[in-house]
Amino acid sequence: MSSTDQPADPYKATNKDEPGTEEKIKALGDFIAGSKFGMMTTRIASSGLLVSRCMAVAGQENGGIDLIFHTNTETGKTDDLASDPHVNMSFLNSTGEWGSISGQSEIITERDTVKKYYSPALKAWIGDLGDGVHDGGPDDPRIGVIKVKMVTATYAINRGNIVSRGVEIVSGAVKGDAPKVNKLREISESEVKDWRSKQ
Repeated sequence: MSSTDQPADPYKATNKDEPGTEEKIKALGDFIAGSKFGMMTTRIASSGLLVSRCMAVAGQENGGIDLIFHTNTETGKTDDLASDPHVNMSFLNSTGEWGSISGQSEIITERDTVKKYYSPALKAWIGDLGDGVHDGGPDDPRIGVIKVKMVTATYAINRGNIVSRGVEIVSGAVKGDAPKVNKLREISESEVKDWRSKQ
C-alpha cells in the first residue's frame, strides 16, 4: 500500500480475479492451447545468463498444468535444463492476453512417450543425417520430449470485448483510475499441488 492507503499497484488491485482453482486452470489451459507457441526461458550453465526460445506446445497433461514440447536432445536448451531444471514458459496472443508459468522441467527420451507425441513435421526441424538411424523419425535417438511441470502461474485474459475495454481505458485516463480490462489470475503452488493430487 502507498502512504495514501491506496494500492501501490492499482492495475493489479483492480483487475485481480479469484474464481475457483478449476476455472483458473481450465481457462489457462484453453489459453495455452489457443496460443500454441510460447517462449521457454532457461539458464545457461556456463554464464548464468537467461535465454528464451520459441517452442510449440505438443501436448498438455494433468488437466492442463503440465506442458509437453518436442526437442532435439543434442541442443543447447537440453544442456541448460540438465544443469538447472527450473524453467519459465510465457505466452502472448494478438489481443494482449498473456500467461507466465514457472515450473520444473524433465527431459524424456523413453521411446513410448516420444512416439506418443511424435509428429512427422519434426523431420523438417531435426533433419535426416543419412545414416539410417538419425532420420527424423520416431526412433531417431535425438528426438526427445521436454515436460514442464507447473509450480505456479500468473495470467491475464480479456474482460469484455474490445469496445468495452476501450471505454474503460479512456475513462481511466480521464479519471486517473486503473481500467478494469483483464481478469488477472494467479495459481499458487498449493493450488497446483492440490490439483495434481486429484488427477
